[in-house]
Amino acid sequence: MYKLRSRVFSVSLLLSSNSVAQGYSLGGSLPHRFSRGVALRGGASPRAAAAGAQEAATAVPLTSASLAASDAAASDWTGDMMVVPVWEAKEGESIALGAEAAALDAALSGAVADLIADSEFKGKAGSSAVVSLPRGGNVRKVAVVGMGLSTDFKISGARKFGATLATLATEQKPKQAAALLPTGPALAADTQQAAFEAAMLGLSPDTRYKSDADSDENKPPPLQALALLGADAGALARARSFSAGVLLTRGLVASPANYATPTSLAACAKEIADRFEGMTLTVLERAECEARGMGAYLGVSQGAVEPPKFIHLCLSAPGGGKPAKKIAYAGAGSMIEKMKFDMGGAGAVLGAARTLAEVRPAGVEVHFIVASCENMVSAEAMRPGATLARPLVSPRDILTASNKKTIEVLNTDAEGRLTLADALVYAEALGEVDTIVDVATLTGACIVALGPDYAGMWSSDEALSKALLDAAASHGELLWQMPLAPEYREQINSKIADLANLGAPGGGGSITAALFLNEFVKESAWAHLDIAGPVWNDKAGGATGYGVRTLAAYAEAVAA
Repeated sequence: MYKLRSRVFSVSLLLSSNSVAQGYSLGGSLPHRFSRGVALRGGASPRAAAAGAQEAATAVPLTSASLAASDAAASDWTGDMMVVPVWEAKEGESIALGAEAAALDAALSGAVADLIADSEFKGKAGSSAVVSLPRGGNVRKVAVVGMGLSTDFKISGARKFGATLATLATEQKPKQAAALLPTGPALAADTQQAAFEAAMLGLSPDTRYKSDADSDENKPPPLQALALLGADAGALARARSFSAGVLLTRGLVASPANYATPTSLAACAKEIADRFEGMTLTVLERAECEARGMGAYLGVSQGAVEPPKFIHLCLSAPGGGKPAKKIAYAGAGSMIEKMKFDMGGAGAVLGAARTLAEVRPAGVEVHFIVASCENMVSAEAMRPGATLARPLVSPRDILTASNKKTIEVLNTDAEGRLTLADALVYAEALGEVDTIVDVATLTGACIVALGPDYAGMWSSDEALSKALLDAAASHGELLWQMPLAPEYREQINSKIADLANLGAPGGGGSITAALFLNEFVKESAWAHLDIAGPVWNDKAGGATGYGVRTLAAYAEAVAA
């Protein structure tokens, strides 16, 4: 049963690739705390809310620029800037232009070759050079972009090419631009998709929380159209679908907890279900979760005023009938006051739902489960456990999960695994589920083990492990298989309950967290992805949208 309680939060979700975000206002009664004159979430006062004030969207809007495949010859194109990709020359050789680039160079009286020579351009991956051309010609500026050595080229190089296109559009400010695609070798459709995604994402800045989004500092590039000469139209369409999902995830993960509430995540899920054929939504309220015995999940939420929302989206297989495969994705969605990316798993699952709803793979039914709640400090919150050095100092709550297993709470900050415990039980109870994959920013220990760029993967099934690794590699997301070490299982034993929610000190915390989750899946093939590292990158602008591509690609592979 779906019921929304707050009138004051509005949320926008990127629903179609070129659409403007649409507002969605939540209906229902106001929480009691708002009647006492307390400031509303996002800083809006009750009076401002009554006047119709709206809060920021949760999705980063996709660029309004039109990116389109074109069969036009580069030498005939007219506009502000033409971009020419070039492969890095091997030692002792010179950069060679492809046939289309050479024809363009001839039409521009050697401007491309002169730019390469005058700037001593080497073609290093991600490098670029630009020159303005005399007035009266077809093109005002020409740019060259380095692709690196063709022998070393992979998905990451394609993303660098797309990102460089976005950078040139931002810095050079063309309204009409075109880009040739590399030849000798040409880019395959999946590699083109990666490049187009990177361009779209680079052209879509996050200015949702800026008070003056149209200022010179904050406004997006003035680009109106980018013609991609020789592009695969199917790869471009897929890039839009994947970019929309990534931008949704970025928007959710980058939003602070006073905006990305459980209620707003439920609203996002509702917009996906309303927009796309074959997608249905169930949101369990607190009472329904209590009836199902979800004590682990509700234990995390019990200190918060914001109500929990247990979200379940289902994407049916096209054509109806029994699907060939049935898979479930479960994301942790707890929010606290400092770590806004704590709900990175929930963001990835909702982003994957957005992408797959549009791609709609055949023969597979996909369930998207988000156990969203707030983990707050209050008189009603879980009591933190004692330290291992002083085991009897403080009381420790014992929670009962929906599979009847009891959990001793040694650390209230190890809450993501508690929400996932009930989510995993729920997923398997759907019946005949072939695979379950949970996603969470679960442990700092995973970052210690793998660094900030890799996610860790633990699995009970080798075939599932390989399929997820292949899915991640096909889209350039870094994923590393970790051991589900039975030697560490005793660390999560409790003397007074079935399980403890924390392992012993001394390392291996990401492994014991995975072992804990494994206790809540009986028969289905299961994998756990700890994305604590790659979910966020300050140098790249914050939220990355990690996980969307891997989850979507795995579902497509299952369908195939």
